[in-house]
Amino acid sequence: MKRLYIITPGFTLVELLVSVVVLGILASLGASGFQSLIQSQRSKNASFEIFSSLSLARSEAIKRNNFVTVTPADSTNWGKGWAITYIDAITSNTKTIKSQSELKKIVIPQGPASVVYAPTGRATVSIPFLLDVSTTLTENARCIKIELSGMPRVEKPVNGACV
Repeated sequence: MKRLYIITPGFTLVELLVSVVVLGILASLGASGFQSLIQSQRSKNASFEIFSSLSLARSEAIKRNNFVTVTPADSTNWGKGWAITYIDAITSNTKTIKSQSELKKIVIPQGPASVVYAPTGRATVSIPFLLDVSTTLTENARCIKIELSGMPRVEKPVNGACV
């Protein structure tokens, strides 16, 4: 009498371990590519935060027909956050329009002491912001320039400097 063996489909333990090891090697190779993607996104997000805050300050200055100031939370480091404020004409108190928290893992080595928008929407400063994910400039660096009209503009630095 012949015996029938039923073979069930599946993986052996050895096949499973080999698959996991190969998957681990491929994941470690792909992680370096993801690191540059993450840094690029951090830089883009930070430049957008500054851009949108400057645009908000400009529109608020025009809307309120008043001077609006954007100042860093730490007088020497815009990366620690900033506040958009104006002085109320009735009470002479400083009112905050928006506060920005710290930008994690972003370095801003260059930027003005503060940005003041006049009621016309023009800024009183022309020093650009330079930001990056590292203290040494990388390909992820961004410049935020304030045009003569007061509108901010984001661009890549030329030869490591905002021009």
